Amino acid sequence: MYPERAEAVGADLDACRDDLLAARAASDELSEAELRAEWQGRVRRLLVENPEIAGALRALLDEVGGSPAARGADVGEVRMTARASDNARVYQAGRDQHITER
Repeated sequence: MYPERAEAVGADLDACRDDLLAARAASDELSEAELRAEWQGRVRRLLVENPEIAGALRALLDEVGGSPAARGADVGEVRMTARASDNARVYQAGRDQHITER
């Protein structure tokens, strides 16, 4: 792989973390999405160039973040049923939901 680039990548990660924390503190979803896309691209390119490291990366991610099941996240099917009448509203979500009414 690229051990000679480890220090530079570490510095990039530190800078990205600072930018991410600042974006979250400012509720700047656009900057957060841009940072996420940038690092997703970097990881994708790394895996394309070195497909043999995919298993090691998955194990590392499971170790530091846990698998969805280990984190207690719901895994599987979600079924929801709602009934509304007259002027009632129903809001349902299987995960995050953001509603802005004007």
